[in-house]
Amino acid sequence: MNAELKQNMNKLVADLNVLYMKIHHFHWFVKGPNFFTLHAKFEELYNEVTEHNDSIAERLLQLNEKPISTLKECLNLATVKEASKVGTDVEMVEELVNDLETIDKELTATMELAGDDEGTADLLLGISESFQKHIWMFKAFLGK
Repeated sequence: MNAELKQNMNKLVADLNVLYMKIHHFHWFVKGPNFFTLHAKFEELYNEVTEHNDSIAERLLQLNEKPISTLKECLNLATVKEASKVGTDVEMVEELVNDLETIDKELTATMELAGDDEGTADLLLGISESFQKHIWMFKAFLGK
């Protein structure tokens, strides 16, 4: 595995860890008429993010590499930023769409770096497809 691919995969681990905490934040603090819908959707998504994160970290291990594994490493490497406030339900969804789009771009770039490593590319493609569906659904929620 080349160094750039390893770095990108660890960046994905970092972003997914930060995203997991952010979605938990949204899950705990969402209010308003969309509470029941978003509370359940956020829980579904943070569970899915956990599975994706574990799959990427385990893929690194399968390839004799070391995934990052501390919160400090995640915060230093991640593009996704922690939740900084308790916003409205719409603000939460808008922020989540932006984060999912950011991670999806990283997934695409990392797939390109994977080259002939079909196992890694396939794993990342599956995550990308899932995130694209969530982006579409959240945008529909926002009326976009």
